[in-house]
Amino acid sequence: MNKSLNIALIGYGKMGKELEKLAKERGHQVVLIIDAPDDWTDADLSLADVALEFTTPETAVRNILRCFENGLPVVSGTTGWLDQYESVKQQGIDLDQSLFFASNFSISVNIFFIINRILAKLMNNQPDYTVDIEEIHHTTKLDSPSGTAIVLANDIVQNMEHLDAWSKQKSSGNELEIRSVREENVPGTHIVTYESSFDQIQIHHTAKTRKGFALGAILAAEWLHGRKGMFEMKDLLNLNEY
Repeated sequence: MNKSLNIALIGYGKMGKELEKLAKERGHQVVLIIDAPDDWTDADLSLADVALEFTTPETAVRNILRCFENGLPVVSGTTGWLDQYESVKQQGIDLDQSLFFASNFSISVNIFFIINRILAKLMNNQPDYTVDIEEIHHTTKLDSPSGTAIVLANDIVQNMEHLDAWSKQKSSGNELEIRSVREENVPGTHIVTYESSFDQIQIHHTAKTRKGFALGAILAAEWLHGRKGMFEMKDLLNLNEY
């Protein structure tokens, strides 16, 4: 059985509330909730064993660095700030701190990432097919495209020689288009489509609730406890060979 953890929740929106509920179900305690700038004033991070950070692209970096400064391991699922990821990661390494980051904590999505990479490699020598991505999320999602869609797109571009980049508005045959759709009450759907004039190959992942994301984040927190370094879902799930 995993050790009972004292958890600091940084961000208390829908995901934060789901994390709180599931953490308690798994025998952990939420000892601190930070949901607004003023909440940091009297926040005692020393009470916690690990922080779960699910906030906004504008605040995520500062939140993570605050955890580093206080020696608190942090699990972050905030997307939209990945242009700063390498800098944050290096600061964590320099300070000998712990960060577990994932653009998507769903276990099945991380398996979906592997399927996507394998399919891209197989389709690399099939010039009759075009490829695109569609992602559908709830209307309150702040970043577009989603972090998950960007991971899918980057993996496709890396494995298909005729593609140079992804784009929200395709302007050339060397770009992979990501279409973003926002609808009420959609936790997250991602669809990768390869299409020719005679047939279509499609893989897709549909989340039914936020619970799958929350479970992955709690599992990451349990796994991170007692470890030092920078980690991803492939470490937790032993998927490094892929």
